[in-house]
Amino acid sequence: MRPTEAPPASSIRSACTVVLLRDASCGLEVLLLRRNPNAKFMPGFHVFAGGAVGSEDREERATSRVTGIDDTEASQRLGIESDGLRYLLAGVRETFEECGMLLAVDEASGELDAAHWAAAIADREALNAGTLPFVNFLEKHRLVVPGDALVYFDHWLTPAGRARRFDTRFFLARAPQGQSATHDQAEIVDARWLRPRDALEMAKRKEIDLANATEATLAMLAERGTVEEALERARSLQDIEPNRPCTAQGSAGPRVFHRTDAAYHEVHWCDPAESMQTTYDLLPGSLKRLDRWVARIIAPNRGPMTGPGTNTYFVGSGELAVIDPGPLDERHLAALIAHGAGRVRWILSTHTHRDHSPAAARLAAATGAEVIGMPPPADPRHDATFAPDRIVRDGELIELGEVTLMAIHTPGHASNHLCFRLAQTGMLFTGDHVMQGSTVVIAPPDGDMQVYLDSLRRLLSLDIAIMAPGHGYLIGRPHREVRRLIEHRLWREARVLQAVRTRGRATAEEILDDVYPDVMPVLRGPAAQSLAAHLRKLIADGAVAVKEGRYRPVASVA
Repeated sequence: MRPTEAPPASSIRSACTVVLLRDASCGLEVLLLRRNPNAKFMPGFHVFAGGAVGSEDREERATSRVTGIDDTEASQRLGIESDGLRYLLAGVRETFEECGMLLAVDEASGELDAAHWAAAIADREALNAGTLPFVNFLEKHRLVVPGDALVYFDHWLTPAGRARRFDTRFFLARAPQGQSATHDQAEIVDARWLRPRDALEMAKRKEIDLANATEATLAMLAERGTVEEALERARSLQDIEPNRPCTAQGSAGPRVFHRTDAAYHEVHWCDPAESMQTTYDLLPGSLKRLDRWVARIIAPNRGPMTGPGTNTYFVGSGELAVIDPGPLDERHLAALIAHGAGRVRWILSTHTHRDHSPAAARLAAATGAEVIGMPPPADPRHDATFAPDRIVRDGELIELGEVTLMAIHTPGHASNHLCFRLAQTGMLFTGDHVMQGSTVVIAPPDGDMQVYLDSLRRLLSLDIAIMAPGHGYLIGRPHREVRRLIEHRLWREARVLQAVRTRGRATAEEILDDVYPDVMPVLRGPAAQSLAAHLRKLIADGAVAVKEGRYRPVASVA
C-alpha cells in the first residue's frame, strides 16, 4: 500500500448527499435543511438531504428499480469496483424521507404527476419509522429511479478523530416541479430555499451553521447561474478527487487541511495511519521524515524564487543518498553532515542552478560520497563548481544500497536537468521541473520553452505516486498537476501571441506589461525571462517574427 492510500477503517460508513436545485426569479437556489438542535450529530446545522447507505440499498430487488444505468456504469462513475447503484437508491430514499421531495418516476410513463406524488407522500411516515422498506415503497407505487436523476460531483470523508466518520458521495439533482419540501419535525426541523451566496453570507454572520463540505459546495454553486449550468459542469467532471481532511501539528497549533491546501497531500503521505502527529511547518534546518525511505531538510535560503528554501532529500535507510545538497551555506551543510552521521555514500543533483548544487563539493569532501549528475553548461546562472564523479544518462537505473533511482533527463528549465524516480514508492524528485505553488522560470538561452513542455509531457507516461519538488511541500495527483502546468503554459503563450497581435509591432517590455500586468517588481525580471522563452518558441513556431527588437505577428498564422 502506498503511503497516500487511506487506511482500512471499518468504522467509516458509506453515505450520500443530494443537493437539490431549482431556478427562481432571483437565480439559482439550493434547498437547505436544518437538523434538530437536539441531535447528537451536527445539531442545528443547515445541511443538504442525505444520510448513510444501508444494506437494503444494494439488494437486487432494489437495484432493479434503477433505470437507464447498470451497476458497472454507476460504479465506474463513482470510482468503485461495484455497488454503485446503491448510492443512487440511498440518495433518492434519504431525500424523500428528509424533505418529501421524490426523485423517482412512474415506471410506465417516466413522469410523476401531483396525484402520484401525493399518494407516495402518505407513506413517508412509514418509511421514516422503518415499517415500510424502500424497495416495497417503490414497488407499491410502481416507481423507478432514473439513472440520470442524480449527477455525481464530489466526494468527502469525515476527518480522523471524529466520533462518527462518513465516506460521502455528493450528487446534484433538479428539484421536481410541483413538489414542495417539508420537514419531518424529527431529524429535520426546517427546510428553506436560498441562493448559495445568501446562505454563505448568513453563515458568515453566524446566523446559520454550515459544515465545511456544505460551505465548499455552496461556494461552487454560487458561481453557477442556472440549474442546467450546474448539472452540465458536474457531468463534465472526469476525475473527482476525494477530499479527506487531515490534521497536522505545527507552530500555529493543530490545523486541518483540505485538498485545496498546499500541505494536504504531504500530510496524507507522511501520515497514512492518520495519527495526526506529522508536522506542516516548513522550517530550515529541521529534519522531517516523509516516509520509510525519504527525509527532508530545508536550506535557509527563503526568497521570492526559492519559496521556503531549497529542499534537500535523504534517500535510503542504512546507507544514504543526498538529492540536491543545496546552496553553500554553513548552517545547511552542518545539518546535512549531522543527519548523515557517516552514512552518506552518494550525492545527486537535479541540476546546477546555484540554489541546488554548490554544497555538493564540500559535502563530498566531508563524507567521501560519490557525486552523481550532469555537468553544468557554460552559463553564468549555473554552478561551475559542480563536477560529477559519475555522469548519468536518461533512463539509467542508479542502485543506491537498498533503493533504486531512475534518472530521467528533463531539460527545459535547465539543459542538464534531471528528475529521479524512486522505484520503491513511485516518488519523483522533480528539482525545479515541477515546483509546488508556482511555475518555474524558463530563462533562455539555456532554458527552452518548447523543450520544457516536451519534458513535462514525458512525465505523463510515467507511474508516479507523488512528487518531491525542489521547493515546498510534496505534490499529490502528479499527472493532474503536470497537465495543469502544460495548460497554464499554453494559456500564457496564447496571451503573449494576443499581445503581439494587438500591438502590431511591440518591444518585449511592452508585451511584458500586457502579459504580466500585475507582476510584483521583485518578480519582473524572472517574468521577462519566461516571456523571452515564450517569444522564442513563437518565433520557432512561425507565429511571430522579430526585427530590431520589435515583435510582430506573422500574417500567415491564423
